[in-house]
Amino acid sequence: MTGTSPAGPQGLPPGVFDQASGHEQVVYCHDEPTGLRAIIAIHSTALGPALGGTRFYPYASEADALADVLNLSRGMSYKAALAGLDLGGGKAVSIGDPTTLKTEALLRAYGRFVQSLNGRYYTACDVGTFSEDMDHIARECSFVTGRTAAHGGAGDSSVLTAYGVFQGMRAAAEATWGAPTLHGRTVGVAGVGKVGHHLVRHLVEDGASVTVTDVNPEAIARVQAEHPEVLAVADADTLVGTELDVYAPCALGGALSDEVVEVMSAKIVCGAANNQLAHDGIEKQLQDRGVLYAPDYMVNSGGLIQVADELEGFSFDRAKARAEKIYDTTKKVFALAEDEGVPPAVAADRIAERRMREVGRLRGVWLG
Repeated sequence: MTGTSPAGPQGLPPGVFDQASGHEQVVYCHDEPTGLRAIIAIHSTALGPALGGTRFYPYASEADALADVLNLSRGMSYKAALAGLDLGGGKAVSIGDPTTLKTEALLRAYGRFVQSLNGRYYTACDVGTFSEDMDHIARECSFVTGRTAAHGGAGDSSVLTAYGVFQGMRAAAEATWGAPTLHGRTVGVAGVGKVGHHLVRHLVEDGASVTVTDVNPEAIARVQAEHPEVLAVADADTLVGTELDVYAPCALGGALSDEVVEVMSAKIVCGAANNQLAHDGIEKQLQDRGVLYAPDYMVNSGGLIQVADELEGFSFDRAKARAEKIYDTTKKVFALAEDEGVPPAVAADRIAERRMREVGRLRGVWLG
């Protein structure tokens, strides 16, 4: 999903309304006693109520937090649309170090803010938050997904996020090498946290050779304890510079920069991280270098599919069957890209935008 924020009036730095162009609503949430400072962004409710996780992260500034939540919420709209869900796009960020600031009181205070939106936004897990946190939020709020299995929830959404990425990677392998398998291929996974370590398991079981990296040595140690054959390198720059068939960014956004594209040997990029393209135009650079890019919001929608299934009464088998269709969606996007002579990122955007436009005419703004 592409797009940049316009400059503010008369060349001034962009304000909230300038940056949130296309968004329906941005809500600042502050609870001084608990230290809560959160931003909820609702990009679109054309297809239904907005659903997206709450990211708890020590942003360097409020401006960085706002930029992130706007990008992430916009991506959720496209993700839900391309996955065929009757949901819109939203996201929330809580500013601070979750290891020191996150408490039951803070989470419950946040839940009251989500409740005040009356169902226009459903929250779930993201970086820095877990199913147990959603249980705390749900004590004050009816609009929570990704809860623990003990409370009837889907549990850890990273399970089907990784499964969906693997399905997208199979489709990319078929488009590149003629067979939907990673057997005998070398895959580099950058980030082996909640999603990445599940992805490694799928790849190893499929017969791939896997090399990983992560800023957290414990994450690497856990993967290598489960899969001793997996290799590790010092950092993402080193990983990109090694001989790879597939590069899988599974950490934070912006992984695909000009410098990375210039040096990578991989023929496929397919990973779980959101907003992988560092700026507009990277998708064309990848295409020009013969690298097949599987748009991030297309292949990482398995987690959204998993938590969205809670709204019907969670069934893991049903959610997994839906996530498996990411393989078909990926093939459809690649086919459209080839037919129209555009990068897959553009083709995916066109399919998602068409669905939001056509269905949105029937619904308008979701009121809850």
